[in-house]
Amino acid sequence: MTFRFIILAAGKGTRMKSPIPKTLTPIGGKPILQHLYESMQASGVDGVPVIVVGHEREQLCSQFGGVCEYVVQEEQLGTAHAVKVCREVVNDADAIIVLYGDHPFVSARTLRDLALLHENKKSVLTMMTTTVPSFEGWYSAYLHWGRILRDVHGHMIGSREYKDAMESEREIREVNPCFFCFETKWLWENIGQVKNLNVKREYYLTDLVELAVAQGHEIASMSIPPEEAVGINTPEEREIAEAVLAKRHVSA
Repeated sequence: MTFRFIILAAGKGTRMKSPIPKTLTPIGGKPILQHLYESMQASGVDGVPVIVVGHEREQLCSQFGGVCEYVVQEEQLGTAHAVKVCREVVNDADAIIVLYGDHPFVSARTLRDLALLHENKKSVLTMMTTTVPSFEGWYSAYLHWGRILRDVHGHMIGSREYKDAMESEREIREVNPCFFCFETKWLWENIGQVKNLNVKREYYLTDLVELAVAQGHEIASMSIPPEEAVGINTPEEREIAEAVLAKRHVSA
């Protein structure tokens, strides 16, 4: 089975309050995007990733220390739209893994495990989740993430964005880092059905979870440590990432 990576990196990153693109923010002396790129290269799953860019596109594709193809998302209409603009570039692969350019710590082993799980389960959608002990301390960084919804048998039935979640759903501690692997054929057949009926009026890639369930597909999932799921959108989250990286180096 052949895989391609798509990295979403078109957002402005205004909450970082920095003149450089968010994904070029240094963590441990290396841009966020370079950490992710090195894991992808070490995984052996795919050779040259496709990066979805918008603002600062030339700077982004020349300064992170890797080689990439890039596709321009002229309007930032949400994550499903960002993936959709890549269709012509990645259509030759059997499966597509979607990652985010502001998540530096997902490991090469985890990416290999995701690809293997997807191949073994023959699912239309395979994804990672992470479970936190609470939303206190540094885990507060996960408070506003989407929540994983499961039925009484533990089968995944959806992923609810925090802004759209009920209070009872916000108590769920299994959250969605939005690391997905899609069967290519199924993805292109269904991504056009995603609607923007949400608070932000954006097309969410996460809506494909409920769509797959509605079609009778079982979602394959794997749990990863919260440290691998760290995302960086604010200066405070950058500090968390630096602390996580320092702790990794001490325990290595």
